[in-house]
Parts: sequence; structure tokens; C-alpha cells
Amino acid sequence: MGGARFLSGLIEAAPSADITVIGNTADDFEVHGLHVSPDLDTVAYTLSGQADSRRGWGLAGETWTTLRQLGRLGGEIWFQLGDLDLATHLRRTELLRAGLSLSVATKELCDRLGVPVRLLPMTDDRVESRVHTEDGRDLHLQEYLVRESAQPAIREVVLLGASRARAPQEVLGALASADAILFAPSNPVISIGPILAVPGVAEAVRAHPLVAAVSPIVAGRAIKGPAVEMLRSRGLDPSALGVAQAYRGLAHLLVVDEADRDLSGHICDLGMRVHACPTLMVDGAARRRLAEDVLTALAPLAGAGSLL
Repeated sequence: MGGARFLSGLIEAAPSADITVIGNTADDFEVHGLHVSPDLDTVAYTLSGQADSRRGWGLAGETWTTLRQLGRLGGEIWFQLGDLDLATHLRRTELLRAGLSLSVATKELCDRLGVPVRLLPMTDDRVESRVHTEDGRDLHLQEYLVRESAQPAIREVVLLGASRARAPQEVLGALASADAILFAPSNPVISIGPILAVPGVAEAVRAHPLVAAVSPIVAGRAIKGPAVEMLRSRGLDPSALGVAQAYRGLAHLLVVDEADRDLSGHICDLGMRVHACPTLMVDGAARRRLAEDVLTALAPLAGAGSLL
């Protein structure tokens, strides 16, 4: 939600910009024989104005007739797919089984939904985030987050298949030609980390002269999800400083909340500039202000006055 909300603010802050979004696919998995891409769908639904803003996931106006009937028939229903949402996964699976890549299927769905940006999967290959828990279980990320409500203590988060995956040329081309690269305020371990783990992506980011990141941690707490626990599992500081440690050597600027201004010196020691401002995206106006703050803070590094 941090990424999708920030993107909606970015579109408002820079309406004439040509925005490309590289989406995480390491939390993709199969449900009832259907290929589900949670991160891609959240971005697509949010930016097309069709997301359920109250729940923070899925589509507005959703109904649950199929899910209730599936439960009656003995099917597992812990991952809730609404009737409208099912259509997306049915169509994606149909396209993939016809031999199309995930990139092509994503473009088809985004065109139909009216998504106003170019949304690219990080790879067309299979990459999977797994959570090893302290009680000895090996869980798919969605099992951990949704079925287990992120309750088991985390021992380790691992990525399967990332080292063998290939980044589509569209992804590498977008990174190379971008005026600026922005890391949205998403979980550095399970949302941004998998994208950077695809061979060639981190190298392309490292070679770019203008990269900014927004911390999803405020005063040592994640706004949503287990980002703090996951930073700790990687041996990183469970704070905005840990976000800086995760992005060291990649981002030139880290945007942190005003509550974390006192960490600026430590973050600067890692070779980054710091900009502190309100980062809580409580409404549309706040999302736009955050995007404007990020672009304004980047401008001196670009030497071009303003990116707005």
C-alpha cells in the first residue's frame, strides 16, 4: 500500500511525467489454479481508481459469492479472492497458458483497466519469497502475511530463483533512460529487495546518478506490515537507519519522516543525503505533498532546478 499510495501522489504531483513502475513479483503464487500477482494488482487497481480504499486491497464494490460457495465445498479460503478480483486472475492465467509472458499479460490487463502508467513486472521468470520462521516452518510470503497474520517470529527471509531470473529489456531500458529513480515507501526486504535481486537491476540502479528512496519506517515503527521485524532479520537497524543500510550504495537521497530527523547524521555517514518531512500518507493531499517533497529534494542533486 505504501508503494501504490505514493504512486498515486506522484501522478498528481507530476501529471505530465512519463512514469514507469517496476513491480515486485516475488509474492506471486497460485490460488485455486490461478496465477495471482498481489503487488502488480494493488498498483493497477489503485492507479486506475478501482481499489477498495477502505480495506487497502482488492477492488471497490467487491462481492464474495464464489468464495463463500468454495468454503461450503471444502476449499481453502484464507486468501480472499472476491468475484471481481477473480476475473483478473482468470484472465491473467488464460493469457499465460496461451504462452504469453507475464509482461505481456500485465500490459493487456493494465490497458483494459485504464492504468495511467507503464507497469512492468521485474521479471517474467519465477521468483518466490519464502519466510523461515523461528518455529521451524518454511512459508510462502502470502501464507506468512495472510494466513498466519505475520505472527510467527521471523528467522530468515529468502528469495528462490532470483539469481537465475532475467530482467526484461524493458525494465533495464527504463532504468537506464530514467531522469530519476524512486524507491517508494515499501518494505525494503520483501517489496523492493526482490526487484533489486534480479541480475542487472541493482547494477543499473547503482550506475544511475539520481536515485531517491522514501523510508516506510517512522519512529521505529512500520505503518503497515512486518518491515521492522524483517529489517532486524537481515541484521539491519529496525528504523529508518536500517532502510538506509539496505539501500547503501544505491540511493543518493533518503527521505525520512520528521520524527526521524535525529537519524540524519548516521544516515549521512552511509553516503546519503537526508531530507526530513511529513511522510504519513493519510489522504490524497498528503500523498501529493510527499511526492512533491521528494522531487523538490532531488532537484539540487539533478542540478536542474526542479523536477516538478
